[in-house]
Amino acid sequence: MGNMYMEMPMDQLESPDLNSMDVEQTVVGEETVNGVQTTKYKMIATKKDGSKFGGFFWATKDGISMKMDLLSKEGNKKMRMASELTNLKVEKQNPALFEIPAGYTKNDMGAMMGQGGAPNIQEMMKNAGREKDKRRSRDNAPSKGDDGDEAIDAGKMLKGLLGQ
Repeated sequence: MGNMYMEMPMDQLESPDLNSMDVEQTVVGEETVNGVQTTKYKMIATKKDGSKFGGFFWATKDGISMKMDLLSKEGNKKMRMASELTNLKVEKQNPALFEIPAGYTKNDMGAMMGQGGAPNIQEMMKNAGREKDKRRSRDNAPSKGDDGDEAIDAGKMLKGLLGQ
């Protein structure tokens, strides 16, 4: 079958779960994380079913998440998620990084499914994420990974962090 790629508009990656959350965030203060000036935020997100997750994240004025320490709670299950960016370099990127490598062909889901359309990609991604979360929670180990006037939108930050 070979190497393939698929194009998908970013708006198809929107997660209804994240859009239906009540997100509260407050600025805690300014901190330097690994040499980069950040704003520290406290964030609590509540889903319609009452489950919550929250904690702290540190972001640059440009919205780059330098550090995150979150705890999610659903029923009696708790899971901690932590990450920290240790070597941030903001610089112009080579446009070749955004080109599709030689030897890749476009995957046209509509054609593959007999023009019946693609399966529910959102649901597939959500289920894949759940399986990944289950593996992480079994391991029970946290992952490691300027002062601005504009507030960072926690909902958008979460979508970026969760790849949705």
